[in-house]
Amino acid sequence: MPIPATKTDVQRIQRLSQGLAAACSLMIVGLPIAVMIFWVLVDPNQLAMRSNLPSGAIQGELQLWQRLVGALVSGIPLGLLLIDLWQARICFKLFAAGDVFNAGAVRCLRRFAGWVIVSVIASVIAGAVISVLLTIYNPPTMRHLAIGIGSDQLFTLFFAGMVWLMAAVIAQGQSLAEENATFI
Repeated sequence: MPIPATKTDVQRIQRLSQGLAAACSLMIVGLPIAVMIFWVLVDPNQLAMRSNLPSGAIQGELQLWQRLVGALVSGIPLGLLLIDLWQARICFKLFAAGDVFNAGAVRCLRRFAGWVIVSVIASVIAGAVISVLLTIYNPPTMRHLAIGIGSDQLFTLFFAGMVWLMAAVIAQGQSLAEENATFI
């Protein structure tokens, strides 16, 4: 038998949801700025390692256009992540308003999970494009195409699957509650 939530529990959930919605808003603004600063200032060896390239794979100086295009390419999965954060923000706003087990929350959770999956796929593709971009001025036998799928992408896909399943469980519970309400 489920334990009913107390008023304090509900208020705690609402406060936490408000805080998480605000955190999503901050990340939506801050992450694009951070990525651009990263691409302008970071050492080429760090860029190489982040692109699944060995240290020293980038020979010579990076051109400004390479950094800018690299930032734009890495901005594609970031943009998809920002859509994820926007969906999460909407969901947290619903939770803060007390709308937990409804179609709006289910829709936001499903959209969040779907965009997470798309952003992971885009990050793998962007990483490969960036590896070519960073080594384009290397001699012909020293250019690279690196495709990397790591544990962080696999965990993120697993997380998206969990969120999708939780949304399905909430939808099923909502459907059963509506069905039970018709019997009364």
